[in-house]
Amino acid sequence: MSGARNMTAPDRAMPDPVRAILPDGRRRHFQHGPIDLVLEAFGLPGEVAAFHEQAWVRFRTVLGELVGELAPLRTDISGQPAVRGSTARRMAAACAPHCGRFVTPMAAVAGAVADEVLAAAIAGRNLTRAYVNNGGDIAIRLAPGERFRTGLVALGELPEAAGVAEIGSADGVGGIATSGWRGRSLSFGIADSVTVLAETAAAADVAATLIANAVDVESPAVVRTPACDLDLDSDLGDRPVTVDVGDLTKAEVETALEAGRAAAQAVTGRGLIVGAALTLCGRSTIVGGATLPAFAGGGPVIYRREDRARAA
Repeated sequence: MSGARNMTAPDRAMPDPVRAILPDGRRRHFQHGPIDLVLEAFGLPGEVAAFHEQAWVRFRTVLGELVGELAPLRTDISGQPAVRGSTARRMAAACAPHCGRFVTPMAAVAGAVADEVLAAAIAGRNLTRAYVNNGGDIAIRLAPGERFRTGLVALGELPEAAGVAEIGSADGVGGIATSGWRGRSLSFGIADSVTVLAETAAAADVAATLIANAVDVESPAVVRTPACDLDLDSDLGDRPVTVDVGDLTKAEVETALEAGRAAAQAVTGRGLIVGAALTLCGRSTIVGGATLPAFAGGGPVIYRREDRARAA
């Protein structure tokens, strides 16, 4: 659930941010503590160069700003004090529609950072396409008529491509995020992966977190431990999070997926997300998602990889 499990506390030293040009010569890699970005833009060379430089200028200060507000950002959104920084405000705004259930702004941190850096990078620029990928949570911008194609990864025992999302400029999608118990964040649920498309990466991030939490079932095959035992600084405190999922029965898989599907339908119905793709033990289901035709054909639960599924 927490988007940055190892974010540095205010009294700990932070490393300096670093950047590099990736081997393809087009993409840039920015890294600062737990924040790890890959970004790319398409357009005239001068516009692309300016995009990267503007992104770097903004990126250098993001982590320090967030660390300075960690206490309110780790507080349940229903009782959260006001935050000051623009990235922190993006996090709080993305979580606000989910007030009434336990969620802290940290559930949106990865997506909000991607949104923040992309917004700074494209300001005043004339580009056809641009994106900032923060560890799989992606903020995108498309000029009219442009499309963006990205692979979806199921985080099972052997992570693999589970399908494709193809997004058009008119689809209302500006962010993609993935969550699951096997990812870099902690989860209450057992989803191998939940990928969400939404208007912003921050909105996709928090929704993916909450839907992944909902993919759950009571089973002796599911092992949990208090979040604080894994990360003393976790915003989840002593709430139990998933650390292992053993062999599940077919009925348990279907029950967990249906719970997640109901959660995804609820947030889609409220207009908070465009669509979601959920996977567990080789099974997948899709909600909304006209932009996800290659993932599961737009149908209900799709049975895949039967020879490798762990469901009995």
